[in-house]
Amino acid sequence: MSHTLDHQALSMACPSCDLIYDMSGLKDGDRANCHRCGHRLTTYRADELHRVIAYGSSALIMLLLSCSFPFLSFKASGLESVITLPQTVYKLWLNNMPDLAVLVGAFILGVPALVLGMMIWMAVHLIRKQPHPWLPLVGRIVFTLQAWSMVEVFFIGVLVSLVKIAKMATVVMGVSFWSYGAFFILFTMTLATLDRYQCWRRIDALESSDVKHEVKDADR
Repeated sequence: MSHTLDHQALSMACPSCDLIYDMSGLKDGDRANCHRCGHRLTTYRADELHRVIAYGSSALIMLLLSCSFPFLSFKASGLESVITLPQTVYKLWLNNMPDLAVLVGAFILGVPALVLGMMIWMAVHLIRKQPHPWLPLVGRIVFTLQAWSMVEVFFIGVLVSLVKIAKMATVVMGVSFWSYGAFFILFTMTLATLDRYQCWRRIDALESSDVKHEVKDADR
């Protein structure tokens, strides 16, 4: 059974060149690109919201695991040091770097968890077609905070650092390290799955239907 956007004509302006496109009639899996500048406009997936919930929930579980076990352990000259992700933030705080501690904790743990939680909350309401006055605000926060998440920067930075540290000490990557790696992949998949245009189209449609119901109730 094919899913098609066959309701009223839907238009969108290309973010790069402002050319207007009619988005009605997209089928499941179709991708729309601007033929003038090549910018990707939208990808329509009928199961997009279910994927967001699946990927987002799995990512939150991996994030919880990454905060519950040792991240890395270092062995050198008979001495061993073990550190966890929360301890990373705590050590920065103890070393008179509170600003950096807050930034690290926010961008690698707090903001990603907040974004995932909001995305799941939003997807559940859209799947159930439950209007909520906070949906537009949550949508704006989600798409704004995506640019402030530094999960990939942190994880790639750790990998680069390990190459240098491995020459000075024996490095053992703990359960938390692999969990955070899985979280990084799932988090990226969650962000990539939620299409901005389709998300706002669903929110607008839900708000419009809610207004129509209110008008009908008022006329009775």
